[in-house]
Amino acid sequence: MPFIEGWYVEPALQGRGIGRALVEAAEARARAEGHHEIASDAELENTEGIAAHLALGYEEVERTVCFRRSLGDA
Repeated sequence: MPFIEGWYVEPALQGRGIGRALVEAAEARARAEGHHEIASDAELENTEGIAAHLALGYEEVERTVCFRRSLGDA
């Protein structure tokens, strides 16, 4: 499944349809490649990013907490 990773519009340029155009371009490419779905994500605290996804018709499907552990000298 295609995945939109890290789309961002500078705050001074937001509200001009740039983000929507970027997402629509990614969706068009995915359709052209024969895909029927596309995915994206936003950090849990990124309420503006979540709102942007919802405004573009994306639906939330899950929430994830990521973990890490250093394998260095312990």
